[in-house]
Amino acid sequence: MKKPDLNLKRASLLTSSLLCSALLIAVPLRKELNEGWQFKQARLSNWYPATVPGVVHTDLLNNKIIEDPFFRLNERGMQWIDKEDWIYQTTFRLTPEMMGRQNIELVFKGLDTYADVYLNETKILETNNMFREWKTDIKSHLKPGENTLKIYFHSPIKVDIPKWDALPYHYEASNDQSENGGVFDKKVSVFARKAGYHYGWDWGPRLVTSGIWRPVYVEAWDNARISDVFIRQQEVSKSRASILGEIEVESDKEIDRATVTLTDEASGKVLAEKTVALQKGVNKLALPFSIRNPKLWWTNGLGEQHLYDFRTDLTIDNQNSDSRTRKIGIRSLKIINRPDKDGKTFYVELNGVPVFAKGANYIPQDNFLPRVSPRQYEKTILDAATTNMNMLRIWGGGIYENDLFYELCDRYGILVWQDFMFACSLYPAEGEFLENIRQEAIDNVKRLRNHACIALWCGNNECNDAWFNWGWQKRYKAQNPEYEKKIWKQFNDQYNVTLPQVVAEYAPESFYWPSSPFARFDGGSDDRNGDRHYWDVWHGKKPIETYNKERSRFFSEYGFQSFPEFESVKRYAPRQEDWDIYSEVMMSHQRGGMHANELIETYLLNEYHKPKDFEAFLYMNHVLQGDAIKAAIEAHRRDMPYCMGTLFWQHNDCWPVASWASRDYYGRWKAQHYFARKTYRDILVSPIADGDGQLKIYLVSDRHKACSGTLEVEIMKLTGEVLSHFKRNVKVDANSSHTLFSVSLDEALKGARKEDVFIHATLLTDKGNSLYTNNYFPVKQKEVNYPQAVITRSIRPIAKGFEVTLASDNFARAVFIATGDVDSSFSDNYFDILPGGSVKVEVYTDLPQDRFEKQLKVVSLSDEY
Repeated sequence: MKKPDLNLKRASLLTSSLLCSALLIAVPLRKELNEGWQFKQARLSNWYPATVPGVVHTDLLNNKIIEDPFFRLNERGMQWIDKEDWIYQTTFRLTPEMMGRQNIELVFKGLDTYADVYLNETKILETNNMFREWKTDIKSHLKPGENTLKIYFHSPIKVDIPKWDALPYHYEASNDQSENGGVFDKKVSVFARKAGYHYGWDWGPRLVTSGIWRPVYVEAWDNARISDVFIRQQEVSKSRASILGEIEVESDKEIDRATVTLTDEASGKVLAEKTVALQKGVNKLALPFSIRNPKLWWTNGLGEQHLYDFRTDLTIDNQNSDSRTRKIGIRSLKIINRPDKDGKTFYVELNGVPVFAKGANYIPQDNFLPRVSPRQYEKTILDAATTNMNMLRIWGGGIYENDLFYELCDRYGILVWQDFMFACSLYPAEGEFLENIRQEAIDNVKRLRNHACIALWCGNNECNDAWFNWGWQKRYKAQNPEYEKKIWKQFNDQYNVTLPQVVAEYAPESFYWPSSPFARFDGGSDDRNGDRHYWDVWHGKKPIETYNKERSRFFSEYGFQSFPEFESVKRYAPRQEDWDIYSEVMMSHQRGGMHANELIETYLLNEYHKPKDFEAFLYMNHVLQGDAIKAAIEAHRRDMPYCMGTLFWQHNDCWPVASWASRDYYGRWKAQHYFARKTYRDILVSPIADGDGQLKIYLVSDRHKACSGTLEVEIMKLTGEVLSHFKRNVKVDANSSHTLFSVSLDEALKGARKEDVFIHATLLTDKGNSLYTNNYFPVKQKEVNYPQAVITRSIRPIAKGFEVTLASDNFARAVFIATGDVDSSFSDNYFDILPGGSVKVEVYTDLPQDRFEKQLKVVSLSDEY
């Protein structure tokens, strides 16, 4: 037997080792800098541990220097924080492998906001925009051992007050709570490229943050790397998707031969490949390919949310130099905004099908953004998807959301109306500031353009209407015509030149909309063109039934306020003296002020009987809000296809507060959210009595295909006696709204009083598998003669909780169940129980059965008068 050649073996091992080392060197390396951070007040000497990503307020809270800003009146005592400068510092070491790379960059995904960055005491970067990503080469500043990274955050208030002071006029900023911040009327928020809501809003506190709010890392690379991948969907149909892979490759030198390959990971099929010579700098490569019979991406409720995994590989000298994978939903998405006999349409066309948009407006989930966990993100998007929504509007006073938000919207089929971050204000959009805006737009359009969920880019929230309809233009003109002319030029350059140019260049197939709401360039919004924000119910004090008459091509905002439920209120207002809507604490958590609380009370007493106590008031306020928004949604859907969208304000809160949200800060669903889930189903049964005394039943369908079913309409006494019963076999057309049944209400009542009855309508479809129901009252809730309802309960354990069966002798309106201040979720809530009927509800909770039975609370509307 021949002995092995040890020298040959050693040589082979050495070759393998060198090859592995070469492969390792080729691929970019990344190190996140999220450990060992400390912070201090710039003018003081004490250092404290810091969390990165984070903000000053949460670090002060974690170190017990401040108390919870959301608790009772604590926010008032936090206003000193934004007047101070803050320093963050850490040390880090890089491995020899990273230190050996030719290119080493420091990358900040987000710095809030005015910051000077020092590495080993050398200033390497100045930042002035919370919404941009910042990168800088640091190789020449690094040391072999320990390196010190320091970030000096300047007070945004101190930086911007001199800008306010220097101007002979002032920019409008309706919601900037400068007085609460102790800076009088100096509304400086417009000068900072920073989340507007941090300065306060009519649903949010004034907590102006600073900090490293998104990850920071070091990236090291040699030769070349992939800097961007854009899977540009040029034309998509059922039979073929024509796609252009636009790949950016950054090279630190000329390279004779580099290959870029695009692969479908699921099948392993190479979709496109190109070999090129790379020049030093950024190289742009175009890789066209097509997919036959693609699996299309659909919105929630209309089909599958199929996502392709497209991998892009960069190969140099037969070595993998870099790789990126993108999840891509292939779809054709257009916003149809064209003249018709009534004005100009505004709707989403997805894969050739008109889609009625059902959803809500979304604001940031916390004033302290880095503490929103992935679990909270998933719950927030699932709470939209399970409520049958297919669109969320990311409102322009918050942030361009984290990547995870859009990934979840892709996964669950939620379209995103994406505002640029401008809201209810005017901005000094010229020179360096306008260029800063342009770079911000480029960063975010490039970051988000691959997401199937992005439906459109919108220039701002309400700035166009404010200029034309709120009197802003007139005020500037009266003050000085030159001011008006200058500010209008800035406005035009910002929204009608710069932002649409960025969208056209970096996301050519995307739709840009100048403002929300918007009808035309030379005036405010209206009910015949584009989208509309409708606030005559609520701000305009009009009665809730006005929703039935108002029209729009697309309702992108409307809403109705409520407080959180009692268990949520007790978390931030635990003292008995707080339990009055006009108490100091409750007023501090009502940013609409006395006016808003009086509106809630006035609407409640106009529509319902007087509640018996504070807890009953909160419950009835939820029912009021839910009934109001349910009426609006039904009216908007009945008006299809004239109206093709309804997005209520708002989906969520950023702190515990009275607001228009349908879910409170703690994630608890209000009545409105439960009502919206039923009203947003794919088919809506909508009874309504018209002005001529006819009871009409509308059937509204979002389905692609027609279906048939059985419609039943019962006019019933609240004690259970059926006065009239109608049954019809009906055909429900696809994507339509029609009246499929009509009867004289007086005839159907058979002499009974309207105050004593309700209408119960049901539609049974899909061979009996799908049941759609709705209850309708021909008079106001205040006029309904609800009998006392005796509700009995039975409870049985199920996986992760209990099944509760509730039965009632008489009609029980808006039955609310609660389990105290524990994390429970409910398959349904605020539901009606028909006379002599029962409802089964699943409650998911960790409570043991004895505690659950003890804590389970059940109330209905008639209990709370």
